[in-house]
Amino acid sequence: MTFHFEILGTWGPFILEGLWVVLGLSLVSAFIGVAIGLVCAFLKKKKIIGTFLSFYIDFFRGTPVFVQLYFVYFGLPALMGLAVDKWWVSIIVFGLNSGAYLAEIMRAGIEGIDKGQIEAAKALGVMQKDIIKDIILPQAIRSILPAIINEFIALTKETSVVSVLGINDLMKRYSFVVAKTYSPFEPLLMIMVTYYILNKILSFIGSMIERKLKYD
Repeated sequence: MTFHFEILGTWGPFILEGLWVVLGLSLVSAFIGVAIGLVCAFLKKKKIIGTFLSFYIDFFRGTPVFVQLYFVYFGLPALMGLAVDKWWVSIIVFGLNSGAYLAEIMRAGIEGIDKGQIEAAKALGVMQKDIIKDIILPQAIRSILPAIINEFIALTKETSVVSVLGINDLMKRYSFVVAKTYSPFEPLLMIMVTYYILNKILSFIGSMIERKLKYD
């Protein structure tokens, strides 16, 4: 077996351009997931809407994201006769999937806050929105930040399935390179190393933020 360095030299930059697709899709989906997670964490205890949110969380946590992506992109449009955009479908599916996991993480963080602080704030006449903004969220985020970072790292890896929709990410570019070179090993090794380095960098950034929040 011969390792073809020329393949990486020729096709490496083309493959790495897909990294921007991974980062863009992951960041937008993560923002959506955080927003959904916060809403679910605060509203899940409500009787009517809480039942709906519990079903949503269980459904998205209990089914593979690959199947969810296929269902929304291929299944629903076939049933309803609609044309959908693969980018928006990917963002929505990954946002909803991430939101379901973050909802439980955030709920645990919120419930871990000393209830005495909240009761004291209410007794002093602090408005509910200020209690959430100034007491609940800062403490909850400090405690759950490592879990949020881990969820974002998992999200960057899960987005690799969007290649089946034709989105030009790392894996889609890999397929193109293999079709041109008939050599799968070199480009696939490059993609694995790229994902590894990316997530090491994200873990390092997360640790820095965590340490800063801990000592502020």
